[in-house]
Amino acid sequence: MTSHDSGRALLRHHGDVDAAPGLVDFAVNVRVPAPPEWLRARLAGVLDGLGGYPSAAADLRAREVVAARHGRRADEVLVLAGAAEGFALLPSLRPRLAAVVHPSFTEPEVALRDAGVPVRRVLLSDEDGYRFRPEAVPEEADLVVLGNPTNPTSVSHPADAVASLSRPGRVLVVDEAFADTIPGEPESLAGWDVPGLLVLRSLTKTWGLAGLRAGYALGAPELLARLALHRPQWPVSSFVLEAVTACCEPAAVAEAAALAVAGQEHTRLAARALGDLVVVPPDAPFALLRLPDGERVRLALRDKGIAVRRGDTFPGLTADHVRVAVRPPEEFGLLVDALRVVLEER
Repeated sequence: MTSHDSGRALLRHHGDVDAAPGLVDFAVNVRVPAPPEWLRARLAGVLDGLGGYPSAAADLRAREVVAARHGRRADEVLVLAGAAEGFALLPSLRPRLAAVVHPSFTEPEVALRDAGVPVRRVLLSDEDGYRFRPEAVPEEADLVVLGNPTNPTSVSHPADAVASLSRPGRVLVVDEAFADTIPGEPESLAGWDVPGLLVLRSLTKTWGLAGLRAGYALGAPELLARLALHRPQWPVSSFVLEAVTACCEPAAVAEAAALAVAGQEHTRLAARALGDLVVVPPDAPFALLRLPDGERVRLALRDKGIAVRRGDTFPGLTADHVRVAVRPPEEFGLLVDALRVVLEER
């Protein structure tokens, strides 16, 4: 394997690889193991219609509900097979130079590099808490990608600082996969009118839908048309259209908001329990840790039945970094106790 192939393989590494069967999973950032009963019932209701293709009416209904949720128009919504599909479609925008802010979710860089798009990494530093500096983004970049809040650092960036990256001829891609896990979504740009803005959202984290692949993009109609240029007919299933509709209706949005408040308290307690191991105070329901002799600790945790997400596959991080998903205190205590034992074994 060449160094190029090795580097690409690291970028394609995700938490589901770390979370092998039989391990207590703190590696994957999905908050619940399965969708709630009401959502299962909505999805089950689709079964009798599977003999027909996903309908234009169902797609319009999904886009209308998403648009109402974010104060936009239906033609400013594109339903996706997970937010990751949005990243895979970025080469359709034909950028000349992409700037990707790291450490962050790596799929955008993979998709762009695979398509031959030049990529410039903008590395944030733990010395200032991974704070985003707009001036670090090269002016010549006509595509900029960053996460807000960012995975794996769990840092939220001020919405106005992110919006300041807008330029004539530039597409600004903001990954908001975890935005609905923060009470009030204070830094979300989902409802903002910013030239060239493309916001990607996921339903995976809050609703336990990783296996379904459901999300959506928000942006100007002409930008969404460019993004979707090479999609096939019927790119998302009837299940996805129903899930997007159900999870963006007012009752579900209210439920997600309540879950975010509870999750914020869990995150506060988790950060307190982990103490100095936490690199930066987490905003989202996961935390970035720096561990002494990190690879040994991670493998020792695995031997004890605990899975955490390795950090060295994220540009800018090292083998001493791991990401841990926040769970309710009674479950998260398993990780804290195991970490204490493993660290004492040095």
